[in-house]
Amino acid sequence: MSNITIGIGDLKVCRAPDVLVTYALGSCVGICLLDASMGVGGLSHIMLPESTSGVNGASTPMRFADTAIPLLIRQMESMGASKARMKAKIAGGATMFATASDKFNIGERNVAAVKKVLMANRIPILAEDTGLDYGRTQFFYPETGIMEIRAAAKGIKQF
Repeated sequence: MSNITIGIGDLKVCRAPDVLVTYALGSCVGICLLDASMGVGGLSHIMLPESTSGVNGASTPMRFADTAIPLLIRQMESMGASKARMKAKIAGGATMFATASDKFNIGERNVAAVKKVLMANRIPILAEDTGLDYGRTQFFYPETGIMEIRAAAKGIKQF
């Protein structure tokens, strides 16, 4: 078993018993996908909701919910996973700074975009730890399907 680290705006897939981990989930969202029958898991760390927002989306598809999640699905399918069996767990989407407008609440917009893409792909969300005002570290264990969230002064939660 080894830990595989996913950076900001990145994604990785693996087979159990490897563990996927991403750090610094503030307004970003970590999306864990699992096909339990194949033991294939994936984790994507998205930064923004849509690639059409004019921030060079085509060249950086792993940064955006609308392009990263389909890419994660395809990479998992290339390892034998089936989208029909995939389940999701998500974390992050915090409001890290007070804003005068909901338009600038990137965390909330990221969570909404992730849910929209997962729904469009008929992938159910089994658990989430989103919102509020603190950062998180996310561990995903494809062997058990457990998503573990660690946050300073908040302890460890498992979903």
